[in-house]
Parts: sequence; structure tokens; C-alpha cells
Amino acid sequence: MTFTIRPLTHADRAEWDQLWQGYLTFYESTVPAEVTDLTWRRILDPEAPIHAFCASTPDGKLLGIVHYLFHPVTWAAGPRCYLEDLFTSPDARGKGVGRALIEAVYAAADQRGADQVYWLTQEFNATARKLYDQVAKATPFIKYRR
Repeated sequence: MTFTIRPLTHADRAEWDQLWQGYLTFYESTVPAEVTDLTWRRILDPEAPIHAFCASTPDGKLLGIVHYLFHPVTWAAGPRCYLEDLFTSPDARGKGVGRALIEAVYAAADQRGADQVYWLTQEFNATARKLYDQVAKATPFIKYRR
């Protein structure tokens, strides 16, 4: 499978939305349409804190997306990079798309001087965890939330 990793553009909205909705469906979640619209605007705004890449075929079809952001921490001088969302179309799975998207985030994090890239996944996400175990190290942390 031939693809390129690149930033999202205005022209990608419809296909990004399909992948975004697929991601939400996978996690049995919903996001109000106004939040989806805001997320899209943030992704395209160079001044906003949310960044994104997509995997695109030579004819422009999107195969996957990744969203990430940088934030300061009390444990390091540089920022940390949180990889918030990663999703590939079902037909692109197992073909290197997810790995390439993670590696693009790694490169962006290195460029920004981030000391770490981290993300969360659900325990049941066995397919993705096979990849994650190859490209990163699981931590012993347990997430709490209010």
C-alpha cells in the first residue's frame, strides 16, 4: 500500500469526518457536531494547540488520522506530546499506516524538543496494542478521571 503522511488540509474535511466518526464509533462515543466543527477548525489553525497528520494515498484518499498536542509539565523543561487520537480505516490496518502516523508524531515531538510522547488506549484494543508494544513502552500508570 502506497501512502504519504502529511498535514490535513481544508479539502480533507469530508474524509477526515468519516475517519473521525469511525474512531468515535469504535470507542462507542459521541461528540456533539459543534465540538467536531471546533476540533476541525483547531486542527487547521496554525495558532491552535491541536495538530494532526493524515495518511493519504497518491489519489488523495485518507487512510488514517492522528491528532496530537504539546503541553508543559513540571517534570521537564521541554513540553510533552500527547497523542490523543489515532485511527485508520479498516482496509488500511496492518499495512504500516498506524506506525507511520505515530512516527510522524515522534518526528514532530523531536522537532519541538518534547521529552516524551504518550497516549492512552483501552485494554480491549488488542489489535492496536500489538503495534503500540512495538513502538513504545507500556507504563504502570492507571488513569483516574472525574
